[in-house]
Amino acid sequence: MAGVYAIVAIVERGKADFIVDKAKARGAGGATILFGRGTGQDEFKKLFHHLHVEASKEIIIILSPESRVQPILEAIIEAGKLKEPGKGIAFTIPVSELVGLDYRSKL
Repeated sequence: MAGVYAIVAIVERGKADFIVDKAKARGAGGATILFGRGTGQDEFKKLFHHLHVEASKEIIIILSPESRVQPILEAIIEAGKLKEPGKGIAFTIPVSELVGLDYRSKL
């Protein structure tokens, strides 16, 4: 599946809906939101002892054609304030196989 990427963001609990709305405004067709829990709290506390970081997280997954990845990723970074310590992370993964997505031609 050439040219499709998964954009993954792990963000603070309660922020995903807002972030997804901003991503949709920049071209995302939809998103999957999952709940998760971070395990790196001890290391983080050593580095940023003055910050409180909730272990519960929301994980956003958005499939996008390569042409829309950058604006969607920028919207996620901005809306989630991901350049601030402890706010979350975002990354992309090239998708090599995609099954079961009926509207994949609209990506």
